[in-house]
Amino acid sequence: MTPIPSPAAAEATQDGRRALAWAAALALSLAALLAPALWNGYAIVFFDTGGYIKRVFDLELEPGRSLFYGLFLWGSSLGWVTLWGPVLAQAAVTLWLVRLALRAHDLPHGPWALTGAAVGLAALTGISWYSAQLMPDILTGLLVLGFWMLGFRWERLGRGERAGVAAVGLLALLSHMGTIALAAGLVAVVAGAKLAVRRWGWAVTPRLLPPALVLGASLLVMPLGHLALVGKATFTPGGPAFVFGRLVQDGIAQKFLAEHCPDPAYKLCDYQDQIVPDANEFLWHPDSPFRKVGGWGGADAELSRITKESLKAYPGLHLRTALVATWHQILEVETGDGLDEWQEVTRWIFSGHLPWQNDAFTAAKQQKQQTTQGMFDALNLVHVPVAHLSLLALPFVVAWAARRKRHDVAALALFMLLALLGNAFINGALSNPHDRYQSRVAWLATLAVGMGVAGMGKRDPRLSSVNQTQS
Repeated sequence: MTPIPSPAAAEATQDGRRALAWAAALALSLAALLAPALWNGYAIVFFDTGGYIKRVFDLELEPGRSLFYGLFLWGSSLGWVTLWGPVLAQAAVTLWLVRLALRAHDLPHGPWALTGAAVGLAALTGISWYSAQLMPDILTGLLVLGFWMLGFRWERLGRGERAGVAAVGLLALLSHMGTIALAAGLVAVVAGAKLAVRRWGWAVTPRLLPPALVLGASLLVMPLGHLALVGKATFTPGGPAFVFGRLVQDGIAQKFLAEHCPDPAYKLCDYQDQIVPDANEFLWHPDSPFRKVGGWGGADAELSRITKESLKAYPGLHLRTALVATWHQILEVETGDGLDEWQEVTRWIFSGHLPWQNDAFTAAKQQKQQTTQGMFDALNLVHVPVAHLSLLALPFVVAWAARRKRHDVAALALFMLLALLGNAFINGALSNPHDRYQSRVAWLATLAVGMGVAGMGKRDPRLSSVNQTQS
């Protein structure tokens, strides 16, 4: 006769199986989010990666290269012991936030549901190329998802989870100035939602204070941190030059100079015939007029003045070109932007500052130029249409979810739609359109659509209680 296991033994067996399931699920999910690095044999790098690393060694500020993200790389790599540390941390945090979002909307969030979400996102979007990359790009999407959780699902998070989500948001804000502008827009969205949900009768409770506090903290921590570390109470430099680069790209700067030169107030007058309508060449070419009039930091005052005066002179042209740039940025979502290029600056910095990493870095497929445009063209046969279709689907998810009384899902889809539009404006109109800027957040639309479809089968369990509270 087969003995009947005791309840304690049966429970222990069940716990063991559950632990094994979670271990297998986490391994598969992390492998999916780190797939490019695993294939490469090393963390994926970008042209800017070395600049973030160099900030920690030099303890100096550089335009567009956050010292704080450099410190994150240093800390998560255990003092430069292994650069697998940062990408593993980025993938783990991404996975954690996705699971929190699923749980907060009462969607399946067990081991295999989470694995399905991670593998699906990695297969259909470019998310893994950012979580596996030594760049702060993945943090832009995590900021949006985190602000959604803090602003709209606060009551579904534990105390430690709230602190963790806020910490991720703060890191994202300190890692790139563009995220601060995006965060300000998202805080405005939460503020608007407080008014809209009352009018629409949606059973959603927006909370403005948590995301606003995270944004406010970043505005204090960044200059104070810079003061303590480099002796300058300032923000990461480079803003005026990036905005001016878009004016060069669209010909507005050239038009202004042609109508106002010669003028001793503008040094660029001496080089106006050398300015070509290419923002990257203007900002980064060593012999560009930008470098000749002072370059990063030295030219800020003149570039800001020309930007302001041209805005007064051609407001309609500014508006039209900004809208065109935003439209282009919405559509530019290809994976692999810049990853097929020779990473000579990063290689030089690795050789000079991280020589013990040089052999592994050099042996990676990326440094052997195996991350080809042809490979990314094949990936983009899936990634681009999925990104476009996901964005187009968001308004339908909003309408469908609202009709089915899944107000939480409707608000989620609307929030992600506004975040993606805001990101396109910030990077397209205020900088210059690049595929990388939009593709790094395109996965948010796919996640929101997937959550919307999964959540259509039932109503928000908070609906009745919220309605009773409001009445």
